[in-house]
Amino acid sequence: MKKIYLAGFDVFAHNAVEKGKRMKELCSSFGFEGLYPLDNECNSAEDIFFANIGLIRNCDIIAANTNPFRGHEPDSGTAFEIGFAFALGKKIYCYCEDLRSQREKLGETDENGFTVEDFGLPLNLMISVPSVLVKGDFFDCLRKIREDI
Repeated sequence: MKKIYLAGFDVFAHNAVEKGKRMKELCSSFGFEGLYPLDNECNSAEDIFFANIGLIRNCDIIAANTNPFRGHEPDSGTAFEIGFAFALGKKIYCYCEDLRSQREKLGETDENGFTVEDFGLPLNLMISVPSVLVKGDFFDCLRKIREDI
């Protein structure tokens, strides 16, 4: 059974534990084992970091919620997890509700005058290039993973 690490800012939701349980159940319904960051019972930042690194090492695939979080970009922790998974040679799927290009969403410059990249990608190229991008939600992502396997 393929193991999928469930990356994303869902762990910050008020009902994060219940949400993770539902996500893992959905994984099971597709024939996968979901590995949710809150499966680890840790309290310190360091323990959480190393426990989640362990889950990523033990997964086959990462499914990352790359919807905007606290701004225009995905959660920075999720971005790190995507990069770490790539370095380990894991297959990466990123799901997002809005796959319009960065330029379509933000214009030529952001609110601070910085240029917005113009590669026609919905996310920063460092996330978009190594990932399979899925328009939609977690269910849509699992369906795409199932199609590809």
